[in-house]
Amino acid sequence: MDEKKIRIEVCAGSAESVLIAEESGADRVELCSDLFEGGLTPTVGTFLFLKEHTSIPMNVMIRPRGGDFCYSGTEFEIMKREVKFFRENGASGIVFGILRPDGEIDTERSAELIDLARPLPVTFHRAFDMTRDAFSSLETLIRLSVDRVLSSGLESSVLEGAYTLKELVQQAGERIIVMPGCGINERNFERIKRIIGAKEYHVSMSTVRPSKMEYRGRVSMGGLLRQDEFSIGTTSRERLESVVKQTSSLS
Repeated sequence: MDEKKIRIEVCAGSAESVLIAEESGADRVELCSDLFEGGLTPTVGTFLFLKEHTSIPMNVMIRPRGGDFCYSGTEFEIMKREVKFFRENGASGIVFGILRPDGEIDTERSAELIDLARPLPVTFHRAFDMTRDAFSSLETLIRLSVDRVLSSGLESSVLEGAYTLKELVQQAGERIIVMPGCGINERNFERIKRIIGAKEYHVSMSTVRPSKMEYRGRVSMGGLLRQDEFSIGTTSRERLESVVKQTSSLS
């Protein structure tokens, strides 16, 4: 692959989105489920189906629930089993994030998951953005030999955190990949890449398509705060292709 070409990772919450990502020329997907919660561990069936029907690299999210990133002993045991399963069944990489109650990276548990994931590359996800200090947290991940960190610069979107991300990219050098993600779209990508100068970017390019259901009852399958059950979330082929076309240069 051309080293000057920016790499695009697509956050994919369904098999449909992975297929679209591959067809649109993305370099990799982060496979997860439940994007409404920010992304959880994908189902085994989805992963195994995609291994049979696609060739795009798939980094797999390991996140047992929504909410914070401070996990119980039970949740951590589940995460270890999931890492082992996806590693043994052909994942391209493992994605996770674990914090301590004080807002620092849980180095002990992170090291354990990294050991279980090897030889696969490891991404520390946006739990990073919930830490106290971006620059000291980055050094912690480097000491742990994490390969990549997904971040919005400790802000709600990449544009808001762009100058922090620029500093993180410079601090990282060749020691770890800083991959900006959150709120990147086909309209702001050119501006973002000029400011930050990263080699990889994480996008979702989400859209919705209408349900095929003709009969629509009154019962909801979710809680009070919920997505419309007759709108199906997926990846926009047109929006993703627009971003991929803008990746020919790091400058």
